[in-house]
Amino acid sequence: MGTATADDAGVYRVSDDLALIQTVDFFTPIVDDPYDFGRIAAANSLSDVYAMGGIPKTAMNIVAFPLGKLEKKVLREILSGGIEKIREAGAVLLGGHSIEDDEIKYGLSVTGYVHPQKILTNQGLRPGDCLVLTKPLGTGIIATAVKGGLASEKTVRQVTEQMATLNKQAAELMHGFSVSACTDVTGFGLLGHLAEMIACTGLGVTLDCGRVPVLPEALHFANMGFVPAGAHKNRQHRQAMVTMAEDFSPILRDILFDPQTSGGLLIGCAEKEATVLRNRLRDGGVEYAEIIGYANEKTDEKIELQ
Repeated sequence: MGTATADDAGVYRVSDDLALIQTVDFFTPIVDDPYDFGRIAAANSLSDVYAMGGIPKTAMNIVAFPLGKLEKKVLREILSGGIEKIREAGAVLLGGHSIEDDEIKYGLSVTGYVHPQKILTNQGLRPGDCLVLTKPLGTGIIATAVKGGLASEKTVRQVTEQMATLNKQAAELMHGFSVSACTDVTGFGLLGHLAEMIACTGLGVTLDCGRVPVLPEALHFANMGFVPAGAHKNRQHRQAMVTMAEDFSPILRDILFDPQTSGGLLIGCAEKEATVLRNRLRDGGVEYAEIIGYANEKTDEKIELQ
């Protein structure tokens, strides 16, 4: 696939009808419950295979754990959460590797299958293509509020379940549509990943920000100032590619740059099929799926916020 476009995973062609997708990801706990942490970390790791149009087949654990400081049952809960998501994906856990560390870290190395002619990349948008997002934004902001002890139990549970939800259903439902590009929205935020989709392509993107799905609590906490440092770093890195009116809401801007954990798929689809795809996703249980913008023929490679 090459390294120029910062795609979600590596792909190795085995034969004319089989290629391997390989990816790896791990991070420190984002929630307090170890089982939920394992579920979220595994879902996040598996997501890159879905973003490339593939099916996860095997996984290996990557673990750092402070032996002697925490009980082993914490580690068992983390791994059990991960196994739940691996099984839900239809993949097999083959093993893994662990080290002793002062800070917990967990994730997966994942291998998936894809037909070489059906690989999806993060670039390939065509002028007029619509952009469909499958999960709401705001997990980074809410996680920051959780660390501050301000989020309700209901909010914690909602955001936990969203992060632990596989992109499997969305990936399966988009097959058969005229998909030109796909990525998953993670640490660079929506605008950061959009920037990767149009960099050096000669295309621009127009976002209808009123249609971007956002967790309601994220708006509340962002207004209170609970914006993670990663959102500010994302904005500093990509702000030259983003245009907006002078009175554009700084709260919404921060949410659009908010780093996501196990975020949704961002799918480029032919305009004539976009509404059908959005409806198919919603009918299939991807309840927040929405058409949020479109690619245009402007050559300045800008993301216009409207």
